[in-house]
Amino acid sequence: MNRFVRRFLVVLISAVALLTPSAAATAATESKASVLSRWTQTTAASTDSWNSARLNRSPWASYGFDWSTDYCSSSPDNPLGFDFQLSCWHHDFGYRNYKDIGAFAANKARLDNMFYADLKRKCATYSSVVRPACLSLAWTYYQAVSVFGSLEAVNPSDIDRARALIDK
Repeated sequence: MNRFVRRFLVVLISAVALLTPSAAATAATESKASVLSRWTQTTAASTDSWNSARLNRSPWASYGFDWSTDYCSSSPDNPLGFDFQLSCWHHDFGYRNYKDIGAFAANKARLDNMFYADLKRKCATYSSVVRPACLSLAWTYYQAVSVFGSLEAVNPSDIDRARALIDK
């Protein structure tokens, strides 16, 4: 590649880099409600975006997000070995932060649907032999938060019913 072309590419790339806002700059200009909405949709891309921010919180520090979690509350985080921890954390994030901005009631149904979508995507990673049991538990966990607002409504008998699907 000749020197002129190389120099032109360096200048072009530098100009694009200067004109493209960084994640921190974007974070500083977007409202908290807008970020919450973007991170709490039912899509895998939304969950991936939230998870990336969870792993690199510094660009989002000015928002004062509540990243705390009790995972799946008093229900098992890994019922029958199915890892629901990250899905529960994502759900906690949505509940806690929408409550903080006073917009929980208007967003609860979407947060619960997001939770169920996260759980189903997790279940899809397991073998077809045990997937029905995982999906049964995902439905039970979703119903507990959707109807009762808490995973504390999950009973040990719900887990036993899912175990019976594996034992068939």
